[in-house]
Amino acid sequence: MPRNGDEARRRLREAALELYSEQGFDATTTAQIAARAGVTERTYFRHFADKREVLFGGESELRDTMTGAIAAAPPQTSPLDLVMGSYLAAVPLFVAGRRVALRRAELIDATPALQERAHAKTAALADAIVESLTARGIPEPTARLAAQVGAAAFQRAGAQWYADPSLDLTALVRAAVDEVRRL
Repeated sequence: MPRNGDEARRRLREAALELYSEQGFDATTTAQIAARAGVTERTYFRHFADKREVLFGGESELRDTMTGAIAAAPPQTSPLDLVMGSYLAAVPLFVAGRRVALRRAELIDATPALQERAHAKTAALADAIVESLTARGIPEPTARLAAQVGAAAFQRAGAQWYADPSLDLTALVRAAVDEVRRL
């Protein structure tokens, strides 16, 4: 039984991915996930609120990385450059989580309950970015637009990268931003 919290979360996430793939999201219980991971169900609930949340670990690290990059940027940085800088700061997290993200994406595409959670997580991240931008004095409508444009550019870059992992995600993000600027 793992004692380290990170190791327990990793094992629980891996067990959930396996079970959801084998028997489907709806047919899988938290007790089954915990048993496959070699922990108790009580341990499962120490780490995750429900059986959807196990697939969305790392959210706080991503949010903190992105909002930290916005806060640390030079004062005269444009709103779009702030958002794109936050995505570039998070590239190492996306690279490290690529294998899990691909497996998770397949499950999300097939499961409405997971689609709902994914949309909620995306909206929460956008809100955190907007809040970071407004804290720098950027008006809320401009901050929201920058967050949406930045997310769209990153989604474009991410789709290319997921399709071909030999591509450089940082270069793809920069190319997507350049394309936005040319529009």
